Amino acid sequence: MEQVVKKKKKFNPGNAQLWILSIVPAALVFLFSYVPMFGIIIAFKDYKFARGIFGSEWNGLDNFQYLLSSTTFGRITRNTLVMNIMFIFVGLVAAVSLAVVLYRLTSRRFTKVYQTILITPNFLSWVVVAYMAYAILHPQNGTLNGLLESFGMKPVDWYGKPGAWPWILMVANTWKHVGMNSVIYYAALMGIDSSLFEAAEVDGATQRQVTRYILIPCITSIMIMLTILNIGSIFRADFGLFYQVTRNVGALYETTDVIDTYIFRSLRAANTNMGVTTAIGLLQSVVGLIMVVTTNYIVGKIDPDSQLF
Repeated sequence: MEQVVKKKKKFNPGNAQLWILSIVPAALVFLFSYVPMFGIIIAFKDYKFARGIFGSEWNGLDNFQYLLSSTTFGRITRNTLVMNIMFIFVGLVAAVSLAVVLYRLTSRRFTKVYQTILITPNFLSWVVVAYMAYAILHPQNGTLNGLLESFGMKPVDWYGKPGAWPWILMVANTWKHVGMNSVIYYAALMGIDSSLFEAAEVDGATQRQVTRYILIPCITSIMIMLTILNIGSIFRADFGLFYQVTRNVGALYETTDVIDTYIFRSLRAANTNMGVTTAIGLLQSVVGLIMVVTTNYIVGKIDPDSQLF
Protein backbone atom coordinates (compact mmCIF):
# COMPACT_ATOMS: atom_id res chain seq x y z
CA MET A 1 0.00 0.00 0.00
CA GLU A 2 2.84 2.36 0.86
CA GLN A 3 4.50 1.69 -2.50
CA VAL A 4 1.27 2.45 -4.34
CA VAL A 5 0.88 5.71 -2.45
CA LYS A 6 4.44 6.66 -3.22
CA LYS A 7 3.93 5.95 -6.93
CA LYS A 8 0.79 8.05 -6.97
CA LYS A 9 2.65 10.96 -5.41
CA LYS A 10 5.62 10.58 -7.72
CA PHE A 11 3.61 10.45 -10.92
CA ASN A 12 0.97 12.96 -9.94
CA PRO A 13 -0.30 14.56 -13.20
CA GLY A 14 -0.53 17.91 -11.45
CA ASN A 15 3.17 17.78 -10.57
CA ALA A 16 4.01 16.71 -14.12
CA GLN A 17 2.31 19.80 -15.48
CA LEU A 18 4.25 21.99 -13.08
CA TRP A 19 7.52 20.35 -14.13
CA ILE A 20 6.69 20.94 -17.79
CA LEU A 21 5.86 24.59 -17.09
CA SER A 22 9.19 25.01 -15.30
CA ILE A 23 11.28 23.68 -18.20
CA VAL A 24 11.44 26.94 -20.15
CA PRO A 25 12.22 29.21 -17.14
CA ALA A 26 14.83 26.73 -15.90
CA ALA A 27 16.42 26.58 -19.36
CA LEU A 28 16.54 30.39 -19.55
CA VAL A 29 18.12 30.63 -16.10
CA PHE A 30 20.71 28.04 -17.05
CA LEU A 31 21.43 29.71 -20.39
CA PHE A 32 21.74 33.29 -19.14
CA SER A 33 22.90 32.80 -15.54
CA TYR A 34 25.10 29.69 -15.51
CA VAL A 35 26.61 29.33 -18.97
CA PRO A 36 28.16 32.85 -18.87
CA MET A 37 29.86 32.00 -15.55
CA PHE A 38 32.66 30.46 -17.60
CA GLY A 39 33.71 34.02 -18.46
CA ILE A 40 34.65 34.64 -14.82
CA ILE A 41 38.17 33.46 -15.61
CA ILE A 42 38.69 36.73 -17.53
CA ALA A 43 38.87 38.46 -14.13
CA PHE A 44 42.12 36.59 -13.50
CA LYS A 45 43.67 37.16 -16.92
CA ASP A 46 45.32 39.96 -18.86
CA TYR A 47 42.65 39.63 -21.51
CA LYS A 48 43.54 40.47 -25.10
CA PHE A 49 40.91 40.35 -27.83
CA ALA A 50 43.39 39.02 -30.37
CA ARG A 51 44.41 36.11 -28.16
CA GLY A 52 40.98 35.22 -26.82
CA ILE A 53 40.15 33.83 -23.40
CA PHE A 54 42.41 30.78 -23.55
CA GLY A 55 45.32 32.56 -25.22
CA SER A 56 45.45 35.48 -22.78
CA GLU A 57 47.97 35.24 -19.96
CA TRP A 58 47.00 34.72 -16.34
CA ASN A 59 47.71 37.69 -14.06
CA GLY A 60 46.34 36.43 -10.74
CA LEU A 61 44.70 39.16 -8.67
CA ASP A 62 46.22 42.08 -10.56
CA ASN A 63 42.82 43.18 -11.93
CA PHE A 64 41.37 43.28 -8.43
CA GLN A 65 44.41 45.13 -7.10
CA TYR A 66 44.13 47.72 -9.86
CA LEU A 67 40.43 48.11 -9.16
CA LEU A 68 40.74 48.46 -5.39
CA SER A 69 43.63 50.93 -5.66
CA SER A 70 41.76 53.16 -8.09
CA THR A 71 40.48 56.48 -6.74
CA THR A 72 37.29 55.99 -8.74
CA PHE A 73 36.46 52.73 -6.97
CA GLY A 74 35.88 54.47 -3.63
CA ARG A 75 33.44 56.95 -5.19
CA ILE A 76 31.39 54.45 -7.16
CA THR A 77 31.26 52.03 -4.21
CA ARG A 78 30.08 54.76 -1.85
CA ASN A 79 27.42 55.97 -4.27
CA THR A 80 26.18 52.44 -4.99
CA LEU A 81 25.89 51.44 -1.33
CA VAL A 82 24.40 54.71 -0.08
CA MET A 83 21.81 54.94 -2.85
CA ASN A 84 20.77 51.29 -2.51
CA ILE A 85 20.39 51.62 1.26
CA MET A 86 18.18 54.65 0.69
CA PHE A 87 16.15 52.80 -1.94
CA ILE A 88 15.64 49.74 0.28
CA PHE A 89 14.56 51.71 3.35
CA VAL A 90 12.38 54.29 1.63
CA GLY A 91 10.93 51.73 -0.77
CA LEU A 92 9.97 49.40 2.08
CA VAL A 93 8.29 52.14 4.13
CA ALA A 94 6.48 53.58 1.11
CA ALA A 95 5.26 50.20 -0.18
CA VAL A 96 4.00 49.01 3.22
CA SER A 97 2.33 52.36 3.94
CA LEU A 98 0.62 52.36 0.55
CA ALA A 99 -0.54 48.76 1.00
CA VAL A 100 -2.06 49.61 4.39
CA VAL A 101 -3.83 52.64 2.91
CA LEU A 102 -5.27 50.54 0.07
CA TYR A 103 -6.32 47.87 2.53
CA ARG A 104 -8.19 50.48 4.56
CA LEU A 105 -10.30 51.50 1.57
CA THR A 106 -13.81 50.14 1.87
CA SER A 107 -14.55 50.17 -1.86
CA ARG A 108 -12.73 47.31 -3.60
CA ARG A 109 -13.60 48.81 -6.98
CA PHE A 110 -11.71 52.00 -6.20
CA THR A 111 -8.89 49.92 -4.75
CA LYS A 112 -8.45 48.14 -8.10
CA VAL A 113 -8.49 51.47 -9.94
CA TYR A 114 -5.86 52.96 -7.64
CA GLN A 115 -3.68 49.85 -7.91
CA THR A 116 -3.83 49.95 -11.70
CA ILE A 117 -2.78 53.61 -11.68
CA LEU A 118 0.00 52.99 -9.17
CA ILE A 119 1.58 50.01 -10.94
CA THR A 120 1.57 51.70 -14.36
CA PRO A 121 4.94 53.48 -13.81
CA ASN A 122 6.57 50.08 -13.27
CA PHE A 123 6.00 49.26 -16.95
CA LEU A 124 7.57 52.48 -18.22
CA SER A 125 11.15 52.25 -19.42
CA TRP A 126 13.77 54.47 -17.81
CA VAL A 127 14.17 56.22 -21.17
CA VAL A 128 10.58 57.46 -20.92
CA VAL A 129 11.05 58.39 -17.26
CA ALA A 130 14.26 60.23 -18.16
CA TYR A 131 12.42 62.45 -20.66
CA MET A 132 9.68 63.08 -18.11
CA ALA A 133 12.31 64.11 -15.56
CA TYR A 134 14.03 66.31 -18.15
CA ALA A 135 10.73 68.09 -18.87
CA ILE A 136 10.40 68.82 -15.16
CA LEU A 137 14.04 69.72 -14.44
CA HIS A 138 15.00 71.52 -17.65
CA PRO A 139 17.18 74.56 -16.72
CA GLN A 140 15.18 77.02 -18.83
CA ASN A 141 11.78 75.53 -19.68
CA GLY A 142 11.35 72.96 -16.93
CA THR A 143 8.11 72.75 -14.97
CA LEU A 144 9.88 72.96 -11.63
CA ASN A 145 11.86 76.07 -12.54
CA GLY A 146 8.69 77.66 -13.90
CA LEU A 147 7.07 77.01 -10.52
CA LEU A 148 10.05 78.51 -8.69
CA GLU A 149 9.93 81.64 -10.86
CA SER A 150 6.22 82.05 -10.16
CA PHE A 151 7.14 82.37 -6.47
CA GLY A 152 9.82 84.95 -7.26
CA MET A 153 12.73 82.53 -6.92
CA LYS A 154 15.65 82.08 -9.31
CA PRO A 155 15.68 79.02 -11.63
CA VAL A 156 18.08 76.24 -10.72
CA ASP A 157 20.37 74.34 -13.06
CA TRP A 158 19.45 70.92 -11.69
CA TYR A 159 21.84 69.11 -14.03
CA GLY A 160 24.69 71.05 -12.48
CA LYS A 161 23.87 70.34 -8.83
CA PRO A 162 25.15 66.86 -7.86
CA GLY A 163 24.03 67.28 -4.25
CA ALA A 164 20.35 67.27 -5.22
CA TRP A 165 20.43 64.12 -7.33
CA PRO A 166 20.43 61.43 -4.62
CA TRP A 167 17.02 62.77 -3.58
CA ILE A 168 15.81 63.15 -7.16
CA LEU A 169 16.80 59.58 -7.98
CA MET A 170 15.20 58.31 -4.79
CA VAL A 171 11.91 59.99 -5.73
CA ALA A 172 12.10 58.58 -9.28
CA ASN A 173 12.90 55.06 -8.09
CA THR A 174 10.16 55.10 -5.44
CA TRP A 175 7.58 56.48 -7.86
CA LYS A 176 8.37 53.78 -10.41
CA HIS A 177 8.40 50.75 -8.10
CA VAL A 178 6.24 51.53 -5.08
CA GLY A 179 2.98 50.53 -6.79
CA MET A 180 4.14 47.06 -7.82
CA ASN A 181 5.82 46.42 -4.45
CA SER A 182 2.71 47.48 -2.56
CA VAL A 183 0.67 44.84 -4.42
CA ILE A 184 2.73 42.11 -2.74
CA TYR A 185 2.08 43.50 0.73
CA TYR A 186 -1.57 44.15 -0.11
CA ALA A 187 -1.99 40.51 -1.11
CA ALA A 188 -0.46 39.44 2.22
CA LEU A 189 -2.82 41.76 4.10
CA MET A 190 -5.82 40.23 2.33
CA GLY A 191 -4.85 36.84 3.76
CA ILE A 192 -5.10 37.94 7.41
CA ASP A 193 -7.69 36.03 9.44
CA SER A 194 -10.75 38.24 9.98
CA SER A 195 -11.15 36.89 13.53
CA LEU A 196 -8.17 38.98 14.57
CA PHE A 197 -9.98 42.17 13.61
CA GLU A 198 -13.15 41.01 15.34
CA ALA A 199 -11.19 40.41 18.54
CA ALA A 200 -9.51 43.81 18.23
CA GLU A 201 -12.90 45.48 17.75
CA VAL A 202 -14.26 43.79 20.87
CA ASP A 203 -11.22 45.00 22.83
CA GLY A 204 -11.82 48.54 21.59
CA ALA A 205 -8.59 48.84 19.59
CA THR A 206 -8.14 51.95 17.48
CA GLN A 207 -7.18 51.92 13.80
CA ARG A 208 -3.61 52.83 14.72
CA GLN A 209 -3.40 49.96 17.19
CA VAL A 210 -4.84 47.53 14.63
CA THR A 211 -2.20 48.62 12.16
CA ARG A 212 0.60 48.33 14.71
CA TYR A 213 -0.35 45.07 16.40
CA ILE A 214 -2.13 43.16 13.62
CA LEU A 215 -1.40 44.42 10.11
CA ILE A 216 2.33 45.05 10.39
CA PRO A 217 3.18 41.87 12.38
CA CYS A 218 1.22 39.73 9.90
CA ILE A 219 3.31 40.92 6.95
CA THR A 220 6.64 41.14 8.78
CA SER A 221 7.85 37.84 7.33
CA ILE A 222 7.16 39.08 3.78
CA MET A 223 8.93 42.36 4.57
CA ILE A 224 11.99 40.50 5.85
CA MET A 225 12.09 38.11 2.89
CA LEU A 226 11.92 40.90 0.29
CA THR A 227 14.45 42.98 2.22
CA ILE A 228 16.92 40.08 2.29
CA LEU A 229 16.54 39.67 -1.47
CA ASN A 230 17.06 43.40 -1.98
CA ILE A 231 20.16 43.38 0.21
CA GLY A 232 21.58 40.74 -2.13
CA SER A 233 21.60 43.42 -4.85
CA ILE A 234 23.00 46.16 -2.64
CA PHE A 235 26.29 46.16 -4.56
CA ARG A 236 24.49 46.52 -7.89
CA ALA A 237 22.70 49.55 -9.29
CA ASP A 238 19.80 50.06 -11.67
CA PHE A 239 21.72 51.08 -14.78
CA GLY A 240 18.72 52.72 -16.47
CA LEU A 241 18.02 54.89 -13.46
CA PHE A 242 21.56 56.16 -12.98
CA TYR A 243 22.46 56.48 -16.65
CA GLN A 244 19.26 57.57 -18.38
CA VAL A 245 17.64 59.80 -15.78
CA THR A 246 20.88 61.69 -15.08
CA ARG A 247 21.51 61.86 -18.86
CA ASN A 248 25.09 60.75 -18.13
CA VAL A 249 26.08 64.31 -17.24
CA GLY A 250 29.69 64.37 -16.06
CA ALA A 251 29.02 67.15 -13.54
CA LEU A 252 26.82 64.73 -11.59
CA TYR A 253 29.33 61.87 -11.33
CA GLU A 254 30.24 62.89 -7.79
CA THR A 255 26.93 61.55 -6.46
CA THR A 256 25.42 59.53 -9.35
CA ASP A 257 28.32 57.52 -10.75
CA VAL A 258 27.81 53.92 -9.62
CA ILE A 259 29.48 50.62 -10.37
CA ASP A 260 27.25 49.68 -13.28
CA THR A 261 27.62 53.03 -15.08
CA TYR A 262 31.38 52.87 -14.53
CA ILE A 263 31.50 49.41 -16.13
CA PHE A 264 29.47 50.64 -19.11
CA ARG A 265 31.75 53.62 -19.72
CA SER A 266 34.80 51.38 -19.34
CA LEU A 267 33.47 48.97 -21.97
CA ARG A 268 32.90 51.86 -24.37
CA ALA A 269 36.42 53.23 -23.96
CA ALA A 270 39.04 52.58 -26.62
CA ASN A 271 41.45 51.04 -24.09
CA THR A 272 38.85 48.72 -22.57
CA ASN A 273 40.25 46.47 -19.84
CA MET A 274 37.93 43.47 -19.88
CA GLY A 275 39.76 41.93 -16.97
CA VAL A 276 39.02 44.82 -14.63
CA THR A 277 35.36 45.12 -15.64
CA THR A 278 34.89 41.36 -15.19
CA ALA A 279 36.57 41.61 -11.80
CA ILE A 280 34.02 44.26 -10.79
CA GLY A 281 31.14 42.03 -11.86
CA LEU A 282 32.57 39.06 -9.96
CA LEU A 283 33.08 41.25 -6.89
CA GLN A 284 29.44 42.38 -7.09
CA SER A 285 28.22 38.77 -7.17
CA VAL A 286 30.42 37.66 -4.29
CA VAL A 287 29.44 40.61 -2.10
CA GLY A 288 25.77 40.03 -2.91
CA LEU A 289 26.05 36.36 -1.90
CA ILE A 290 27.82 37.25 1.34
CA MET A 291 25.23 39.89 2.18
CA VAL A 292 22.29 37.52 1.59
CA VAL A 293 23.82 34.70 3.65
CA THR A 294 24.89 37.05 6.47
CA THR A 295 21.55 38.84 6.63
CA ASN A 296 19.65 35.56 6.58
CA TYR A 297 21.87 34.23 9.38
CA ILE A 298 21.25 37.31 11.53
CA VAL A 299 17.50 37.08 10.92
CA GLY A 300 17.63 33.39 11.92
CA LYS A 301 19.24 34.29 15.22
CA ILE A 302 16.50 36.81 15.96
CA ASP A 303 13.50 34.96 14.52
CA PRO A 304 14.11 31.53 12.92
CA ASP A 305 10.64 31.48 11.38
CA SER A 306 11.47 34.55 9.25
CA GLN A 307 14.57 33.07 7.60
CA LEU A 308 14.64 32.96 3.84
CA PHE A 309 16.42 29.59 3.83
